[in-house]
Amino acid sequence: MAMSRQDETHIPDWNEVRSALTKAMRERILILDGAMGTMLQRLKFDEAAFRGQRFANWHLPLQGNNDLLVLTQPQAVEDIHFDYFMAGADIVETNTFSATSVAQADYGCEDVVYDLNYHGVKVARRAAERAEAADGKRRFVAGALGPTTKTSSMSTDVTSPGYRSITFDQLRDAYAEAIRGLIDGGADMLLFETITDTLNTKAGIFAAQQIFEQRGIELPIMISGTITDRSGRTLSGQTPTAFWYSVRHARPLTIGLNCALGADLMRDHISELSAVADTFVCAYPNAGLPNEMGGYDETPEQMAGQLRAFASDGLLNIVGGCCGSTPEHIRAIADMAAQYQPRKLPHADKLLRLAGLEPFTLTKAIPFVNIGERTNVTGSARFRKLITAGDYTAALDVARDQVANGAQVIDINMDEGLIDSKQVMIDFLNLLAAEPDIAKVPLMIDSSKWEVIEAGLKCVQGKALVNSISLKEGEAEFIAHAKLVKAYGAAVVVMAFDETGQADTKQRKVEICARAYKILTEVVGLPAEDIIFDPNIFAIATGIEEHNNYGVDFIEAIKEITATLPHVHISGGVSNLSFSFRGNEPVREAMHAVFLYYAIQNGMDMGIVNAGQLAVYESIDKDLRDACEDVILNRRSDATDRMLEIAERYRGAAGKEANAKDLSWREGSVEERIAHALVNGITEYIDADTEEARLKLPRPLHVIEGPLMAGMGIVGDLFGSGKMFLPQVVKSARVMKQAVALLLPYMEAEKEANGGGDDRQSAGKVLMATVKGDVHDIGKNIVGVVLSCNNYEIIDLGVMVPAAKILETARAEKVDIIGLSGLITPSLDEMAHVAAEMEREGFDIPLLIGGATTSRVHTAVKIHPRYERGQAVHVNDASRAVGVVSNLLSPDTKADFIAQVRADYARATAAHERAEAEKKRLPLAAARENAFKTDWSVYTPPKPTFTGIKKFEDFDLAELARYIDWTPFFQAWELRGRYPAILEDERQGEAARALWADAQKMLEQVIAEKWFKPRAVIGFWPANAVGDDIRLFTDESRKEELATLYTLRQQLSKRDGKANMALSDFMAPLETGHADHIGGFVVTAGIEEVAIAERFERANDDYSSILVKALADRFAETLAEFMHLKVRREYWGYASDETLTPDEIILEKYRGIRPAPGYPAQPDHTEKTTLFRLLDAENQVGVELTESYAMWPGSSVAGLYFSHPDAYYFGVAKVERDQVVDYSQRKGMAMEEVERWLGPILNYIPGNAVAAE
Repeated sequence: MAMSRQDETHIPDWNEVRSALTKAMRERILILDGAMGTMLQRLKFDEAAFRGQRFANWHLPLQGNNDLLVLTQPQAVEDIHFDYFMAGADIVETNTFSATSVAQADYGCEDVVYDLNYHGVKVARRAAERAEAADGKRRFVAGALGPTTKTSSMSTDVTSPGYRSITFDQLRDAYAEAIRGLIDGGADMLLFETITDTLNTKAGIFAAQQIFEQRGIELPIMISGTITDRSGRTLSGQTPTAFWYSVRHARPLTIGLNCALGADLMRDHISELSAVADTFVCAYPNAGLPNEMGGYDETPEQMAGQLRAFASDGLLNIVGGCCGSTPEHIRAIADMAAQYQPRKLPHADKLLRLAGLEPFTLTKAIPFVNIGERTNVTGSARFRKLITAGDYTAALDVARDQVANGAQVIDINMDEGLIDSKQVMIDFLNLLAAEPDIAKVPLMIDSSKWEVIEAGLKCVQGKALVNSISLKEGEAEFIAHAKLVKAYGAAVVVMAFDETGQADTKQRKVEICARAYKILTEVVGLPAEDIIFDPNIFAIATGIEEHNNYGVDFIEAIKEITATLPHVHISGGVSNLSFSFRGNEPVREAMHAVFLYYAIQNGMDMGIVNAGQLAVYESIDKDLRDACEDVILNRRSDATDRMLEIAERYRGAAGKEANAKDLSWREGSVEERIAHALVNGITEYIDADTEEARLKLPRPLHVIEGPLMAGMGIVGDLFGSGKMFLPQVVKSARVMKQAVALLLPYMEAEKEANGGGDDRQSAGKVLMATVKGDVHDIGKNIVGVVLSCNNYEIIDLGVMVPAAKILETARAEKVDIIGLSGLITPSLDEMAHVAAEMEREGFDIPLLIGGATTSRVHTAVKIHPRYERGQAVHVNDASRAVGVVSNLLSPDTKADFIAQVRADYARATAAHERAEAEKKRLPLAAARENAFKTDWSVYTPPKPTFTGIKKFEDFDLAELARYIDWTPFFQAWELRGRYPAILEDERQGEAARALWADAQKMLEQVIAEKWFKPRAVIGFWPANAVGDDIRLFTDESRKEELATLYTLRQQLSKRDGKANMALSDFMAPLETGHADHIGGFVVTAGIEEVAIAERFERANDDYSSILVKALADRFAETLAEFMHLKVRREYWGYASDETLTPDEIILEKYRGIRPAPGYPAQPDHTEKTTLFRLLDAENQVGVELTESYAMWPGSSVAGLYFSHPDAYYFGVAKVERDQVVDYSQRKGMAMEEVERWLGPILNYIPGNAVAAE
């Protein structure tokens, strides 16, 4: 049907549109249309139909590009709009869901984006005019803006959580182009829909507001998010309320949800939004969940029936349908909605609302907001060192600790002169976004440079705080920055700083804040509740008389500011106050606590503090508290002198932990004494106390089931709540085992007297084993100890246990759970094999998976599907083991827990498949074309001092100990952080110091008594690269081949000119004529540690057994590092002038690398066989390979030496079938065998010829 106005553009009066819609939504529930895609699919357009005349010769397939149909099949699209209008829709969405340059890039249609949006509106408008002509009712057109095909707050590369496939600025530009087309076409409103990543939408909102300002207009905006599954969160992790807080600055006409879920599953989330949003609510769910064929089965009556519950509960202002819905569905929904009154808008108090993944609302119930200060390079020396060293993993642990210690917001500051602050801010925030336990809280983006703040805001999907802006550079810049803060949807800290300087008196503080408030609320339009004033906390007790009243000036100023400037908040850097007493932590903590006590009473409701170091006002020594009050409140003229005098009493008190033993606990009852000994790991008195309890109670079993288990219950509670740490728990287990060992003879005698039988009740029986081919067991042993502490009976089969023995023992012992452990990557396949065997043999008991190379994703993708009768569960550390086992063995929780695990694994599998599908990998030939290239004409490889092999023994253990990297030692005990900072960690420090003391004590014994006998063998051989292989020769003539080392090449598509690496790239190609060399090594701490550990285990001392194994591991790694040092400086000599300290060596600041087969740079463990043969490792140092290529003894390290100055560590990551075929042929190994050993890195399913999705 041709319309007379079809060539005219209808430009609405958008203010009138807003008023009309607002009036209508107050009177009735409005109706949105249903699915466009569902209706288009029914038309079965072929490729020619999609192309039409305009795109007849297009260079790419276009079928499936539904948005293009507004140009090539406009009448069909118009008719669908018209059908929805006539079914009862008040509003239809334009057919422009994917009409951005980002999404259209898949079809090469980026240049058509404006036309798609412009004509998308025109087509819908024609349908609206037809409908209005038919029945006289007014209709509206919403310009649809989908989420695009990329995400800006999530990585699509599982190996690089900080990677982003698109930036905020790119999204802003893409949305802007689409929005201009929608506006010019005459859309009544904009609809951002199906939002999976809030940051994408914030870029779209930013673009829209920029265009509005440029054109002097403002369209109504509708915003609709998507809850992706039953977790109740968006794909990027936000709850509905956090999502609302993050986009609230757009002042949308509606907020709501669509897609992903059917109405029944969406209801709770719409209810949550309805309760918090002070705007209209819109819901348009799918017609149920898709069936196995991707269709939707929910009838119009069923869908309308489910939405009736929404309407009857007053949750709706607009309702419609998404995927699977049709005009028939919309007609049924419209008939239902007409029977109910619309939702009434709730009143929203003027409260500060922030968001990370979770919402934060500052209510009267929260007297003070802790803003964590330790992620600030200007305030934390430790954090600065981590950031400048590029150790983001440990830096993230600092942030994690702040949240764990109660920080409700964390301050991120990267203002360090030696780094690129802007880029580091971006990198850190992108990495932080992948850590939900940190990203759940709002962030404060802190910098003295606006460009750094703005870069940070472009990385944060939640509602952040900006710290800070001020009037320092005048009103024009202040207003410009404030407008941008508002546009990015942030709240802001405003410093009491103007053109003449910082405010230091009460009067100046009040004057500057009042001036800023007026500008922000009246000129910029920033909500008053989003303004946080920082009236400057300055150092007191400095000895300078002018500083004496700084505390009083701040407290009195904030009282007046909060009384005269409605709804604002007060913050400040509390640590500034005590700057004069740096180094005296007890005094600083006391000053901060006293200052906050008074400041909070007078209006300060947030502050930048160390969340883990705040003293309790009432618990401060009275003399110290009085002195603090004197200097803070300026109560007496000699306050500073008195404070200095008292402060000396406390200097160094934080480190005085070697006080005289307090034996007052020995005065308690025997039950209390046993509990104290267990909690504190004291073995000194446990024999006597256990004997006393045995004589007191009727049976020896009652001692175990009574005071011992009661004490271990306390240990379990403290561990579960984070108040005890793993080393302390293992010590508790040592006490428990010692007590049980004393009771066992009495229990055996009692059992014989009663004719046999054991009536002790355990919480469950757990079989644990390190799988076949793997010799590593520290983690397994720790989990076993923790479980035994919680009354689980542990059957530990040890290391290198074949599947048959595991299952045979499990059946014979009637165990309740099997736990598998492994460290090397081949163990992953062995675990999958055990799971498959359990399925085949009819087991249905839970299977726990743990170890350094295991992961939740691998368990979900590779192990879980092989064991359908039971449930495989990944346990990433000992602290989770008790909760997992408890849930799996409890009749009350087992079903729900397994259902949660399966739902989580389904999500993990889907996310993994999506991520893998989105990665662009290169054919092997293309990857080789992009190899790392050295100009060999200007570089001559160094020659080692000898070729062949040399063995080394008789190492000085004390000398080696100087080079120990202690950080992994603490990590083995699940103490997260870097040494030595972990010893002073606010939360873990006490446990870390106790473990450190025990380790040093044992280390002294190791050295003095020569417990270990380290050995090493190294070798050098003439070698050159031949393609991706490294060919070794018998001598310098290079005529006779000795061996070949095979390497693998990265196939992931690289950005920014980065190469696709293989280890062979660091060797001179044979054709260059350069005489290059390669080195190799195998080192071990020796077999001795095995016997020593077993001795401790026989004495029921698991703590010492684990400790000696952990020290042996450290010596092996240290020996590897020490031999590398000797190679660089002497035996190869290419860094003979190297003068690095042990700490610098730990940070790998040297030239050259020592990668190990089986690790990221060469993931093939079978390459160890060549290395071991070349070095004659078994005869030289007594190290042998298991059938899975693990090394025995376990405390051993092997690898290759590369001398090239540009050599660095990298990960090969996933490889394609073409490379595996090539590798199999080069290596002369059967394809199936290669696929077995490379299983964890294959990007395809073996046996299939296509890449894995």
